[in-house]
Amino acid sequence: MLDNFERGTICIEDIEMGMVRYLRKQVTDEDIEMFAKVSTDRNPVHLDEDYARDTLFQGRIAHGMLTAGLISAVIGEQLPGHGTIYMSQNLKFLAPVRPGDMVLAEVEVTGIEIDKRRVKLDCRCVVDGKKVLVGEAMVMAPSRKFD
Repeated sequence: MLDNFERGTICIEDIEMGMVRYLRKQVTDEDIEMFAKVSTDRNPVHLDEDYARDTLFQGRIAHGMLTAGLISAVIGEQLPGHGTIYMSQNLKFLAPVRPGDMVLAEVEVTGIEIDKRRVKLDCRCVVDGKKVLVGEAMVMAPSRKFD
């Protein structure tokens, strides 16, 4: 497995079943704080260790949508990449992501409709070999015909 893929565009004409792209990112306190600021979600389970210690999670966790945003980054930057339009996304959160966790966000092509430029993607995020998020996305891929 390669550590990094080039960012850019894979046009619908070049997408193949089973193609996989991914990124690895360590979630930092700064990431969580910036996400809270941008999203306005200041739930203390994300920001206040004293509060979070007394919750089900027994400590601070990253926003689920911050983790999901890593899937968006793979889709928007790598597969299909620049020019991709999100059509739908479903997600299931399986386990928390904590500050300091290294997240592997991965997408895999599971369906292609060339005439409609649609690509179905299996999406997952993994921490220490354990799935923390799974889902499926439908996107509209760029095409050389529209350059």
